[in-house]
Amino acid sequence: MKILMLTQWFQPEKFYKGLSFARELAKRGHTVTVLTGFPNYPGGKVFPGYKITLLKKELMEEIQVVRVPLYPNHSSSKIGRIANYLSFALSAAILGPFVVKRPDLIYVYHPPATSGMAGVVLRKIFRIPMVYDIQDLWPDTLSATGMVNNKRILSIVDKFCKIIYKGTSHIVVLSPGFKTRLVERGVPSGKIDVIYNWSGAETIVNIPNQSDASVESVFSNKFNIVFAGNLGKAQGLDNVLSAAVILMKSHPQIQFIMIGSGIDEDRLKNEADRMQLNNIIFLPSRDPEEMEIIYKHSDVLLVHLKDDPLFSITIPGKTQKSLLVGKPILMSVRGDAADLVKQANAGICAEPGNPEALAEAAKTLYEMTPAQRQQLGSNGRKFYDNELEMSKGIDKFNSLFIRLNEEAKN
Repeated sequence: MKILMLTQWFQPEKFYKGLSFARELAKRGHTVTVLTGFPNYPGGKVFPGYKITLLKKELMEEIQVVRVPLYPNHSSSKIGRIANYLSFALSAAILGPFVVKRPDLIYVYHPPATSGMAGVVLRKIFRIPMVYDIQDLWPDTLSATGMVNNKRILSIVDKFCKIIYKGTSHIVVLSPGFKTRLVERGVPSGKIDVIYNWSGAETIVNIPNQSDASVESVFSNKFNIVFAGNLGKAQGLDNVLSAAVILMKSHPQIQFIMIGSGIDEDRLKNEADRMQLNNIIFLPSRDPEEMEIIYKHSDVLLVHLKDDPLFSITIPGKTQKSLLVGKPILMSVRGDAADLVKQANAGICAEPGNPEALAEAAKTLYEMTPAQRQQLGSNGRKFYDNELEMSKGIDKFNSLFIRLNEEAKN
């Protein structure tokens, strides 16, 4: 089958459902062509070695990649972000029919939703099935993250998304909650499949033991709860600071390690200093290989989001990575993500936005024996291997693609 993968982001941008996904589909006998933009995420500047032109074709590990122009921007400017999203969608919709050969099926990755509209246009032109992979529910995410607060604009985005839902052949979502929400918005249940995300880090998670003196000096003689990722508004990390206040008095051996960067980073650091928290340490972002050293020294991995209705139906990517790493999980997210941890018996869940509950869960994990914590981690890794591993997810996509292609022929 000839598959067109339409995605605004693709390697060399850090994008887990990109080249590895295309490569695995190719191994299953498909010819995959990628229609994407020029790499500029997350800095908003075009990567070295690339220059925006009307068209660029390249071969990446036997995968044909076709790049069309876009306006590079990932700043806090709403106008800049809109221009970034719309410019790629327009380029893909207008140039796509002329720069790629007619495929048998289109796979479209969302976000942003504008890529979905480009997919619908190409689907109508080529008269083929389209699978719409929704990783970020709009307009819910725009509202929850504070990117858009105007109710009229959110209503317009909602109507825009419903047009895309109607125009696609099939929808894939990352959680049962996403499916429920879409059904409530009028999408037929039979048009939606739940395919859980995989981690995308299988190739590096079992690297040989390494050491790092700077890490060991920070982690030694402490019970280390590690949060790694974006330090943004959606993560609600003030809750962790408040829990640290509680634990600093009763359990001084427990410390939180915050690794990453984001728009809330400086404020959180200033707040921690103001509160004189000696049990919270901020470390800069690390390469994936370096993170394996961090995981080696971690006692618990923290998954944390603010208490918002949207986040009760999403599953943050750190969930899969934490299960894969095989460390106990402290899950401070409501709903589908918590259900996965409970199903796997891989950790403890705490009510989001409740510092007392977070502190209590941290105490419970601290007071377990090493063998008990090791068992939680082993449970998580076993669950990941059995239910969430990459090849299992791709097999589900492959079966869906084949079925839609056969139905289109009949």
